[in-house]
Amino acid sequence: MMTNEQVLEIFQKTGGVLKGHFKLTSGRHSDTYMQCAKLFVDTDSAATLCKELAEKLKDIPCDIVVSPAVGGILMGYEMARQLHVPNIFAERENGAMTFRRGFSLPENAKVIVVEDVVTTGGSVKEVVKLVQDSGCTVSAVASIVDRSNGKVDFGVKFVNLLSMEVISYEPDECPLCKQGLPIYKPGSRA
Repeated sequence: MMTNEQVLEIFQKTGGVLKGHFKLTSGRHSDTYMQCAKLFVDTDSAATLCKELAEKLKDIPCDIVVSPAVGGILMGYEMARQLHVPNIFAERENGAMTFRRGFSLPENAKVIVVEDVVTTGGSVKEVVKLVQDSGCTVSAVASIVDRSNGKVDFGVKFVNLLSMEVISYEPDECPLCKQGLPIYKPGSRA
């Protein structure tokens, strides 16, 4: 099994660890951003990390992988490939996560929900609810990076490769804002 240091080294090699002043998808601000899109440009590195994560999931029942769009789509595909199951993604329509594009879940499917980086887990929680509302079971949630350092609770098993606490701030308490530093929004929800 890979260590946190080895996973972080792959992220750094691919340019996936950004430093600056960032607005996270959750709305919080941080000086560090884990950009999985940069990781997935390097298909060998992405496959290495997803294979490692799939190994941690090998004893968990899975009929299909589901991920939230946009950030989780590439990871969902690679995780499903590693687990030898189909994959689909959920996306927002009128502000709510839904299955579009003719996607649906097999009846009584056992699902692993995957997301590249989890901070507050908001999008993942929406996908978990969507899967459960479809009459299926979420066997586990999996991510490459857990930025909550284990604090997020999905109500099911949560498996990740790298657990770290990256300090983030509410916008009105952000010291980077108080310094007047420009803010960047590199995530999938601009």
